[in-house]
Amino acid sequence: YLKNLKYILISFDIFDKQEFSRFPTKAGRRSLSRSISQSSTDSYSSAASYTDSSDDETSPRDKTQLNSKGTSDFCVKNIKQAEFGRREIEIAEQDMSALISLRKRAQGEKPLAGAKIVGCTHITAQTAVLIETLVALGAQCRWTACNIYSTQNEVAAALSEIGVAVFAWKGESEDDFWWCIDKCVNMEGWQPNMILDDGGDLTHWVYKKYPNVFKKIRGIVEESVTGVHRLYQLSKAGKLCVPAMNVNDSVTKQKFDNLYCCRESILDGLKRTTDVMFGGKQVVVCGYGEVGKGCTAALKAMGSIVYVTEIDPICALQIGFRLGFFSGLLGNKNVVTRDQLDRMKNGSIVCNMGHSNTEIDVASLRTPELTWERVRSQVDHVIWPDGKRVILLAEGRLLNLSCSTVPTFVLSITATTQALALIELYNAPEGRYKQDVYLLPKKMDEYVASLHLPTFDAHLTELSDEQAKYLGLNKNGPFKPNYYRYNHPSKIPLNDTQISDLCTIYLQWIPTATAYMFSLVQSS
Repeated sequence: YLKNLKYILISFDIFDKQEFSRFPTKAGRRSLSRSISQSSTDSYSSAASYTDSSDDETSPRDKTQLNSKGTSDFCVKNIKQAEFGRREIEIAEQDMSALISLRKRAQGEKPLAGAKIVGCTHITAQTAVLIETLVALGAQCRWTACNIYSTQNEVAAALSEIGVAVFAWKGESEDDFWWCIDKCVNMEGWQPNMILDDGGDLTHWVYKKYPNVFKKIRGIVEESVTGVHRLYQLSKAGKLCVPAMNVNDSVTKQKFDNLYCCRESILDGLKRTTDVMFGGKQVVVCGYGEVGKGCTAALKAMGSIVYVTEIDPICALQIGFRLGFFSGLLGNKNVVTRDQLDRMKNGSIVCNMGHSNTEIDVASLRTPELTWERVRSQVDHVIWPDGKRVILLAEGRLLNLSCSTVPTFVLSITATTQALALIELYNAPEGRYKQDVYLLPKKMDEYVASLHLPTFDAHLTELSDEQAKYLGLNKNGPFKPNYYRYNHPSKIPLNDTQISDLCTIYLQWIPTATAYMFSLVQSS
């Protein structure tokens, strides 16, 4: 080792002294370091300032802004960012061909002519493609954000520039959040007749604050676990006076958005915020629904030691991993409690992949004995009196859309489903839908899937007449009964007829299965 070191030191003599003098001196290195650092900062700022909530401390509510048409019916961070937002939307359109195809097919018919849609979703480039599709199909839209951290400011500006009334910006306060919702709903001379919601906050606000408006709504489309749960509560109490479509439990939403979107985006969010290495880390995933399955698969693939918790025995049976000590599911309340946070190790990372901020008991951390330290955007150190630090991401709100981005193609599936659900509810003849919560018709689920198959150059095999007759199916679908959900039915509210059908199937199957098992025993 010493001989090699001596050789290395001696070998420096081969450099020409003039050449060597061109390397920066210590002072020069400091200057160079500062210039590189400053250059990197400038470059990062120019690229990321569009969605950086700290670039202008003035609240958008205190600004007067006009778009190029001279209108001011919007409230965004900076309308001048519209050009950048338009580029983001154009990129998203390239991977949302199904929604563009739907736009072209139905644009001439204008199936949403006369529809006045008020929406409360994440405002991203992908959502913008959906909103512009609804406008192209004849709808008037007013929009706000369902999450205070997920809005892409440049996209909100681009939508406002073309005349969509958007009230949202990244980094809203709780007061701003409800103010924006109210501004969308409460406009003189304009009354919504359709609601597109993500989380149920908009529906709740209209129901509580504007009951007369709520009674005149023709349909509600809801895409989140939390929002659907609230709708079922209203329906059970007999207070839901409009038909609603449960998009969250549609096959296309559950099996693609919830699973694949979260599988890819959880790592993105964690990497961007913490730069953590996943190999060898011990991770607890609370809940093994489609979101939990996606997160678990991603973390395990990166070499993490994964523990999964569940309350549902069927989901627990699917896990195949060790069960942990938490209880609860995404879309629930106090899944991670203060007592559990107190027992976590120093440096533990806590994040949420559920819609709301109720899964983690963040309120219990806002006490005098704990210190909050902002490390970077969406990253806080919560410091205990003994010096222990827990890293909390997005203040307990949805990680992927608050701290990173999500796969455009997967969101295209959900957005197409939402658009078709709105068209269906708005154009349905009187009496087709009562004042209740409905699942997306199976035929519509299959249509959404078929629109996306050309992306993979996939072609469906067609049943022969004989095969279709044997199966008792229409050759054009639907290919599965309504109660077949491509996952276990315990997550889906069933009516009496569906329960009876399932019981009949099980009772018919049990004797056959029992006889088969006995035959195996006898043969062995």
